[in-house]
Amino acid sequence: MAEFDFDVVVIGAGPGGYVAAIRAAQHGLKVACVEKRDRLGGTCLNVGCIPSKALLHGSEYYEEARDGSLAKFGVKLGSVELDLPALLGEKDKAVKELTDGIAFLFKKNKVEWIRGEAKFTSAKAIEVGDRAITAKDFIIATGSEVALLPGMTPDGEVIVTSTEALSLDKVPGHLVVIGGGYIGLEMGSVWRRLGAKVTVVEYAERIVPAMDIEVANAFAKVLTKQGFAIHTSTKVTGVKRDGAGAVVSVEPAAGGDATDIAADIVLLSVGRRPNTDGLNIEATGLVLDRGRIMVGHDFSTPVAGIWAIGDVVPGPMLAHKAEDEGLACADNIAGLTGYVNHDVIPAVVYTHPEVATVGKTEEELKAAGIDYKAGKFPFAANSRAKANRDTEGFVKVLADAKTDRVLGVHIIGSMAGTMIAEAAIAMEFGASSEDIAMTCHAHPTHPEALKEAAMAVTGKPIHM
Repeated sequence: MAEFDFDVVVIGAGPGGYVAAIRAAQHGLKVACVEKRDRLGGTCLNVGCIPSKALLHGSEYYEEARDGSLAKFGVKLGSVELDLPALLGEKDKAVKELTDGIAFLFKKNKVEWIRGEAKFTSAKAIEVGDRAITAKDFIIATGSEVALLPGMTPDGEVIVTSTEALSLDKVPGHLVVIGGGYIGLEMGSVWRRLGAKVTVVEYAERIVPAMDIEVANAFAKVLTKQGFAIHTSTKVTGVKRDGAGAVVSVEPAAGGDATDIAADIVLLSVGRRPNTDGLNIEATGLVLDRGRIMVGHDFSTPVAGIWAIGDVVPGPMLAHKAEDEGLACADNIAGLTGYVNHDVIPAVVYTHPEVATVGKTEEELKAAGIDYKAGKFPFAANSRAKANRDTEGFVKVLADAKTDRVLGVHIIGSMAGTMIAEAAIAMEFGASSEDIAMTCHAHPTHPEALKEAAMAVTGKPIHM
């Protein structure tokens, strides 16, 4: 290996990249990780998953204290004030603790952090600044960046992306969110709880359009009840600054009269795109597909020694997907067998209630001509949810009509993000709905609703 500076160089230190680097080092390989940010962790830890969850958590506390919902539990409060700088400071503290933790893990596992932006000069070499680096294998893990609609350019002040929405210096009077996906709904929830009026504009017929329709419709009703104004089947034709605010021009997606919506802040949240610009990837011989890198099941590309994972490859742009791909890719480079089952990738919207899903939706099963049975159980009939006075939502289990194998699980409820893990494990092991139904669940707990939904597949739930 003397001909190369490193065995493996990972480009990008997000959830996929830093995990791949650590795992490769654990296999005894000489590893470096190139990251252009001044902190490790990528979008997720710095301006995505982690800071948004910190704000969701804090804003939920604030709303519960402010609106008197704790009074029924005997907790009576006087005046409640929002200290926004303190909330944002706690968010920043959580981010720093986690990003510092990755730096520690790099040192522990002898992964060299190379600060800067990587550019390929060949399939075996990159440049980072004025440093030339060679490696036997490269893992491209550069993640994704905010996608923008034509003519809608953020200014970072009034027309913002999710990055700026994490650090607004005051609660906007009216926040207009363009895009009814996970990120927009989470950030909309944060600022609505803190006092903003929130309007969501979505081009599709419903919010979270890839989700199970029954769950998506129930989710929309809950958010509307919370105070969201949701406009689906609506096209945004323009966004422009108007003094200290902005004007969003919209019209029906099917055509019709245009109207304007005045906003204090506009959040552009229509999705993300692979972050492959600037890599000079052409020097490797790779050809991109709409910005994406096409890979095999082992995450190898058509060019020997070039691998790719996470948001730059096809599939859902989720941190945990990238992490699992990073582990598998590093294992494959080390000569082991790394594999990711992309049919069992859970996804969660961390609003309140949470929405979580894994596997196929009813619509996907119908389109594929797969005969299935569905079992559903409401949290209103779950003893723990009733005791907590938090009964919104339900669990739905979809199972093959012939084999009873679980094909999908969809949950809307306060504990959905945690509960979906059991469903994912069951599906990974090829469980039937009967397997879940016959597994003893602790009482009283929210996961009992999953057990009852599994029992409902055969029409025999107990508490409904």
